[in-house]
Amino acid sequence: MTDTTDRYTFDEDDVVVTHEKSYAAGVPAVLVSLRRGLEQMGPVRTARTLFKLNQRDGFDCPGCAWPETPGHRKHAEFCENGAKAVAEEATTRTVTPPFFAEHSVAELLGKTEFWLGQQGRLTHPMVLLPGATHYEPIGWDAAFAMIAGELRALGSPDEAVFYTSGRTSNEAAFVYQLMIRAFGTNNLPDCSNMCHESSGSALVETIGIGKGSVTVPDIENADLILIAGQNPGTNHPRMLSTLEKAKGNGAKVIAINPLPEAGLLRFKDPQKVHGVVGNGVQIADEFLQIRIGGDQALFQGLGRLLLEEEDRNPGTVIDRDFIDRHTAGFDDYAAAIRQVDLDTVVQATGLTLAQIQQTAQALIASKKTIICWAMGLTQQTHGVATIQDAVNLLLLQGMIGKPGAGVCPVRGHSNVQGDRTMGIWEKMPEPFLTALDTEFGIRSPRRHGWDAVDSIRAMRDGKASVFVGMGGNFVSATPDTDTTEAALRNCALTVQVSTKLNRSHLVTGRTGLILPSLGRTDKDVQSGRKQQVSVEDSMSVVHLSRGSLPPASDQLRSEVAIVCGIAQALFGPDHPVPWQEFAADYDRIRDSIARVIPGFEDFNRKVRAPDGFALPHPPRDERRFDTSTGKANFTVNALSWLPVPAGKLILQTMRSHDQYNTTIYGLDDRYRGVKGGRRVLFINTDDLAALGFTDGDRVDLVSEWTTPDGTVQERRAGDFRLVPYPTPVGNVAAYYPETNPLIPLDHVAAVSNTPVSKAVLIRLERRS
Repeated sequence: MTDTTDRYTFDEDDVVVTHEKSYAAGVPAVLVSLRRGLEQMGPVRTARTLFKLNQRDGFDCPGCAWPETPGHRKHAEFCENGAKAVAEEATTRTVTPPFFAEHSVAELLGKTEFWLGQQGRLTHPMVLLPGATHYEPIGWDAAFAMIAGELRALGSPDEAVFYTSGRTSNEAAFVYQLMIRAFGTNNLPDCSNMCHESSGSALVETIGIGKGSVTVPDIENADLILIAGQNPGTNHPRMLSTLEKAKGNGAKVIAINPLPEAGLLRFKDPQKVHGVVGNGVQIADEFLQIRIGGDQALFQGLGRLLLEEEDRNPGTVIDRDFIDRHTAGFDDYAAAIRQVDLDTVVQATGLTLAQIQQTAQALIASKKTIICWAMGLTQQTHGVATIQDAVNLLLLQGMIGKPGAGVCPVRGHSNVQGDRTMGIWEKMPEPFLTALDTEFGIRSPRRHGWDAVDSIRAMRDGKASVFVGMGGNFVSATPDTDTTEAALRNCALTVQVSTKLNRSHLVTGRTGLILPSLGRTDKDVQSGRKQQVSVEDSMSVVHLSRGSLPPASDQLRSEVAIVCGIAQALFGPDHPVPWQEFAADYDRIRDSIARVIPGFEDFNRKVRAPDGFALPHPPRDERRFDTSTGKANFTVNALSWLPVPAGKLILQTMRSHDQYNTTIYGLDDRYRGVKGGRRVLFINTDDLAALGFTDGDRVDLVSEWTTPDGTVQERRAGDFRLVPYPTPVGNVAAYYPETNPLIPLDHVAAVSNTPVSKAVLIRLERRS
């Protein structure tokens, strides 16, 4: 019997609500960071780990993808949530075979994600055999043989699904997609499908590359920064230091968000005197409290106002030279945008016309404008169109390809952008596949594969029977939880490559495998040599990550070694890809990457520079746009927004301050004033009164979704406490993954197929 069970048991029923905070970070962030480190790692390991975090000779934060400032790093180059992420990964708590012997899968299914994650690092490969109630140990070779046997028994390679988390390194992602394509399928869903797929879809069409066009120095030197649908204080806290520098250089920041997030209001840098004993720095000069889904209306309204001001004062607003030389479609865009009704814009956004006009004047006055965004824009049915309309605004004023200006989609996971660069995508273009085939002597499939939503449909419908997850927590990251879990249980085999226990290990096919992997903080030694991996941050800079901690178990293997082990079992010794050499020396992988992927030439040398190297970005570097027209494209989009039906509410799902994606660090959302629990619904006091509820009432959430044939579907999530909060009237917010069951699988964004987690129509039912 293990001794971890009693020590790491938590009560989530006693929710305490206090006042929301008006600032982010400060001394409380330092104290929480230290406390979590000491709880999970102890004092020596905490000191050893935190001061290697985001350092040139250390390891990259396993949390978000926000980059470091080139040329300079503080000794404490991390944020509170980065410290929490490291504490979770470098914990001394372990989940060993005796733990699984004691706890059945059925028992563990009754635990929360928080409880599961707090049990510690996985230490041994484990298997859940058909009909078994408990996981039991399995050897690595036997696990690889089991996977290979199931894959070879499929009627087609397309009957397998291979998922990837954005924490996977470049080297692991490259060999993973190589194995999958050598096997014969492009079924490569990844976490991007749930978050920034709308950004990539919009940007590829408009500027020719699905990545942001700005750098950290660009943000620090911008005149105007619009931050839309994003909460940097919780999701990308190190961004606040960059915004503080921008404010010091005279930038104006306009926050556009349904909730008044602390990080968008004021920042107290705990490494500066004014962040400890002073009031910190005000981040947002203006806060536009927009209704959920109203961002596209705002961008279109601003476009009309800019054109009208140009009519009144020709040559003072739009950059006609840039438009004529570098863009296509301006006339069609201008004709359409002039027809936008400003009364509709006011209604859709919930803003006043004066606020919208003031924002237009800020755009007109700015010579260097950046628009930043995250899930608040992407996870809408019209997410792609919304981002395209944001790009239209920048194109009007020539704000692409100039210092201090551009597009800034703020990515989540630490290497989610790098994974896509390495080929983790179901629709990789022909030049990539041709180069891959030439390098390795294989024949990659050309038929597009399934993304995350389509993979769930395929497993649900019996079209796929093997699921392999390279990191992440697929069950809790995806929508329509009951449907997703049923789909996975419909498989013959599910495989999870993981560092810690999560719900995806408990929702299995007839056979389930857990393969424990090294984390970013762990020392990775292969064939007697310490290895290094690389990652690509949110601004296309590639740098090394060097783990230094002794692994939690001698049974752990790196993700690269796991992939290569599966491949050797699957293909045998005569395969043209040198899997054994790749597993022994990651430089060999990087040499192949250098020959396959443009921008990675001389990879091994460039990545060893102190700050790594920046990948080429044609729009940013030379105002070259690799689009269908050869220019940056203005787009014409029908205006879409979300009226609130009588008696109903529009729900957005979101993170608490004590979580990162599906990883729950704790039960306190300090910035929003919630302690001790997560099943809360933030609601405007006017809506409370209008619907006949009061503060503290317990309700069930029932989502309503109308299918294309007119059928109304309902889904339910039970027992949420109502918390009065300054949300827009008609809009509410709650944490995921608790609210993922409310999101229908088919409720997706046009073009990108991203689940619409930020616009769920619900009603409240009082609990009896």
